[in-house]
Amino acid sequence: MLRIDVRLGRLPPRGRPPEIGCTGKGLSALFCFRRFDEAMSKTEELTAMLSPVVDGLGLGLELQGIEFAPSRSRGLLRLYIDVPSGDRHVTVDDCEAVSREVSALLDVNDPIASAYTLEVSSPGIDRLIFNAAQANRFVGSQAKIALSLPQDGRRRVQGAILRAGDEGLVLLVDGGAEFVVPFDNIDKARLVPDYAALGLAPNEPKAPRPRRKRTEGTPETGNH
Repeated sequence: MLRIDVRLGRLPPRGRPPEIGCTGKGLSALFCFRRFDEAMSKTEELTAMLSPVVDGLGLGLELQGIEFAPSRSRGLLRLYIDVPSGDRHVTVDDCEAVSREVSALLDVNDPIASAYTLEVSSPGIDRLIFNAAQANRFVGSQAKIALSLPQDGRRRVQGAILRAGDEGLVLLVDGGAEFVVPFDNIDKARLVPDYAALGLAPNEPKAPRPRRKRTEGTPETGNH
């Protein structure tokens, strides 16, 4: 049984290229190389199956990544799509078009035995990073990584992306040091939005107006 849910992540202001996604906690992402469990292998299978469908729509869309959370009651299959050219944002029509084509293919192949919800989403402004190529698109941006195993006493690390390659994902952390995270130790990686650059920073509260000092000898005005 399949239920479809279409949603859009929060978009940056009009006129700005989409640069940054959102995630569902506890979902298995393609970037989780350490997870050689059923959810991980299913994620890889679904990615290989569905990527050509998204690419073949002729809408300039690309499947950025997949998260799959199996459940005894109802699982969740979430697809993240994007426009890699940056010419426009992902629209509701894009999500609906992907949902129709993907759901039709899933109905035929039936790769998931239990009931689940199919969710198609834009990346949002705190986008997940699913592979090295995506990381290299955002060199200089801040990223936050949850580690599968502690590294240098850390379970989480945040810093500016320097590069991603054979050595892993390299961040510039506080103090100017390089922190190298091997790909097989990345549980989940996402960008940290620069809300000020996106024009989404909250307005600073106005400073209180100074109270006028009463001149000595001048009576206060008021009702008597």
